[in-house]
Amino acid sequence: MDGGPPQVRHGRKFAQVLDGARKVFLRDGFERANVDDIAREARVSKATLYSYFPDKRLLFVEVLRSECRRSADAAIEMIDMTQPPAVVLRAGARHILAYLLSDFGRRMLRIVIAESDRFPELGQQYYEAGPALARARIGDYLRAAGARGELAIDDVDLAADQFAVLCHADILDRVICGVQRSFTEAEIARVADGAVATFLARYGVR
Repeated sequence: MDGGPPQVRHGRKFAQVLDGARKVFLRDGFERANVDDIAREARVSKATLYSYFPDKRLLFVEVLRSECRRSADAAIEMIDMTQPPAVVLRAGARHILAYLLSDFGRRMLRIVIAESDRFPELGQQYYEAGPALARARIGDYLRAAGARGELAIDDVDLAADQFAVLCHADILDRVICGVQRSFTEAEIARVADGAVATFLARYGVR
């Protein structure tokens, strides 16, 4: 009997398993991460771990998805979305850069790049959980600001993509290539403020 694709099951120790897996994936990467080590770090049996996550890839994707969702929700809570675009976009740019430069953000990006050729679904899930989610949240604000007459945007999805790319200018390439791991406040402000200024020069209402 075909039970269909493996599914994630929630339960009392779900968060405990996720926390243990997060530590092991960040330490060892995806391929080298061992289920025994994850169970040990999470303080659960292998049987318990497999009852929640029958596949290591499902566990990796859930770690990624939960962290990206937490980061996106934190941004929404921290930023007053009724403020003008110059204020909201600057705060959003800082949040995007903070995630990219976090230990989790840097390591997960490297893992996905390293594994996506062999496991294309990891790349797809990373995109949906990370970049696509961030751009959807940006798009929500841009639509609201446009409705208030604060921005003039014909293609909101494209504009959201453009803003996200502007926020990564120079820094993303340095992170991916391992050229630089830490950035000064001045370097971060240069990219964030430049992203906002460039975006508003194109879409701002004078």
